[in-house]
Amino acid sequence: MADRFTLKKLSTSRFLDSTLIITISLLIIFGLVVLFSVSSYDGSVTYNDSMYYFRKQITSTLFGLVIMFLVSFVPYHFWARLSGLAYIFAMVLLFLIIPFGTEVNGAKRWIKFMGTSIQPAEVAKLAIILFLANLVCRMGSAITTWKGMIIALGTSMPMVLAIYIITRNLSSAIIVFGIAFIMCFIVSPDYKKFVLMGVFLVAMCALAVYIVVRNKDGAMGYRGERILAWLDPNAYAAGKGFQTLQALYAIGSGGIFGKGIGQSMQKLGFLPEAQNDMIFSIICEELGFFGALCVIMLFLLLLWRCMILANNAADLYGALLIVGFMGHIAIQVILNIAVVTNTIPNTGISLPFISYGGSSVVSLLFEVGLVFSVQRGIVVRDS
Repeated sequence: MADRFTLKKLSTSRFLDSTLIITISLLIIFGLVVLFSVSSYDGSVTYNDSMYYFRKQITSTLFGLVIMFLVSFVPYHFWARLSGLAYIFAMVLLFLIIPFGTEVNGAKRWIKFMGTSIQPAEVAKLAIILFLANLVCRMGSAITTWKGMIIALGTSMPMVLAIYIITRNLSSAIIVFGIAFIMCFIVSPDYKKFVLMGVFLVAMCALAVYIVVRNKDGAMGYRGERILAWLDPNAYAAGKGFQTLQALYAIGSGGIFGKGIGQSMQKLGFLPEAQNDMIFSIICEELGFFGALCVIMLFLLLLWRCMILANNAADLYGALLIVGFMGHIAIQVILNIAVVTNTIPNTGISLPFISYGGSSVVSLLFEVGLVFSVQRGIVVRDS
């Protein structure tokens, strides 16, 4: 007798987001090409080697890709057990800057180890993602209360204060707190408290600007000078406004389609740190508005694909790891472009995957490995 019901056999397969892989690959390749174009002159003048910055960056990138590949095959729950150690490790590195830090361009933010410079602030960004994702999952529904949110955000404050006080790196401190803020925001159904906090922070920033402007003739320190230079860069063209003005000249001279790759004038000693924080302005000069828009679209595509993965992650912990990466990328890209276009005061923020910096690219690729690990845990059921 034939069965009354026909059972349809189901098969399962692991999800693979080829768009995400292509997007990250394009950002890495584009970043290396632009970095070589931007840094070759400075490398020739400073080190008598046009490949100096490019060689160091590609070495860090290749190392980061190996790390990314290995991390992608490690079940992501493994990192939950190490999240506390990651937090402690990042804090120890930050405090090691005090006795062993290396000063570069007036900033003591690096530790030299076996011929390699490590920037602990970049490690801290990764550590806060690992730590907070685990903490939020352990807190459960308590994270939705005011007390729970304050506790979660409060765990980031020792790291934020250590970065600011020890390294005087306000931008990295803001990014670490911003990552924590976004991760807590995502898991909270009540957005009112975050809106209130946002309004309060904006009000405090506005008050700080007002105080600086009212006391511009007094001793306001170099951060006060940066705010004044932001409001009127021409008045500080010989000092704090010089870099901003040169960046704006580069952006304006690029036009719609730019001068062509390698044809920038501002990178020829006019724009300080062109290969670092101000690399976006050289992109605008060489590739124009169209090229800059393409770069922004690549970052938006990256965030969109990550959002899809987070929505389909197997559990909350996996989703939060991806959200942490998204927050890191989004905050850093927005602040970098805002600084370069003089929308906010100059704080020194690198452009992910594109600016020069070995610690940054290795840390980012580690985070990408976490995203791929979460992706491997997504099971697609095919009928």
